[in-house]
Amino acid sequence: MPLQLVLAKRPTGNIIPGETFNLVNIPTPSVKDIPDRHVLVEALYFSVDPAMRGWLDDRRSYIPPVKIGEVMRSLTVSRVLAVASGVTKFQPGDIVTCMLGIQEVGILPESQVDKAFPIAPGSGLKLSDLLGVLGITGLTAYFGMEKIGKVKPGDTVVVSAAAGATGSVAAQLAKLAGAKRVIGIAGGKEKCRLLKEELGLDEALDYKANDFRQKFKEATPDYVDVFFDNVGGEILDLMLSRANAFARFVICGGISQYNNSTHQGPGKYFFNVITQRVRMEGFIVMDYMKEWPEATAKLAKWVSEGKLKRKETLVKGGIKAAEGALQLLFEGKNVGKVVVEVKGPEDPVAKL
Repeated sequence: MPLQLVLAKRPTGNIIPGETFNLVNIPTPSVKDIPDRHVLVEALYFSVDPAMRGWLDDRRSYIPPVKIGEVMRSLTVSRVLAVASGVTKFQPGDIVTCMLGIQEVGILPESQVDKAFPIAPGSGLKLSDLLGVLGITGLTAYFGMEKIGKVKPGDTVVVSAAAGATGSVAAQLAKLAGAKRVIGIAGGKEKCRLLKEELGLDEALDYKANDFRQKFKEATPDYVDVFFDNVGGEILDLMLSRANAFARFVICGGISQYNNSTHQGPGKYFFNVITQRVRMEGFIVMDYMKEWPEATAKLAKWVSEGKLKRKETLVKGGIKAAEGALQLLFEGKNVGKVVVEVKGPEDPVAKL
């Protein structure tokens, strides 16, 4: 029987394995269960993202929270198993992307399913990239830098959580845009090594190091023109202390605060927003949906040409591995995008 991960209890802090979610078996759907203009799909890969923690809180946001007893929301790369009458866009075997959630199979309206960006043989791309560099992750980095950061030659750009899914792409895009200096902030010596030696950043600083603040000051003699923030809290306040006049702060996320019952924001240096005329702007990648196809094609081209490298932490084990993957993300043990494999595209199609 297919598995689902459903929300059992809203967390007040960290997600607690065995308490926040329940694993539930459901009857195997059949073709006769599919309403008109709906498709039956099976998950191949599902995405694990910092935003998932925010979706568990019962508060106003850009989308409603996940309800108690509801399948945990997640974007997936899936395969079409069957289609109902009235469906014109898909046929069995098609690879699609959709907000299926963390479950092995599900039925969705045709309007909520998208044909996957084609992965050309020899391109160096793979299906899981549809959730990473070619998915919400890469698009978030692209539009944050393109629309808000507006990096130009001569800029000093700083990216927090730079070894993470979005940050690792955002930092490289800043280099591609001609930034004079790109500095990544990450946790641990190995992540900092990766940022400099593999992704080509000019500097990488370990925020866990005792001398981090001093090192950051030394690394930004010309101050900061663009800051791409994935962390919030103390790091955001530190960036304000080094903001250049008319700096652009791209507020993408705040993973340091998601599990906290009380949130810490800018403090001591907040008034630098006024004195340095800093522009701070938050955004959601869905704001730019009409431009997704063009941006995805650009990202795919850069990856294929070797101009953009992606990092991925692939977790095997399917739905049962979901809670562990979420913990891995919030403990900062991942490098790049966290993707959970339910089954590979070469594995047998589910039987109905």
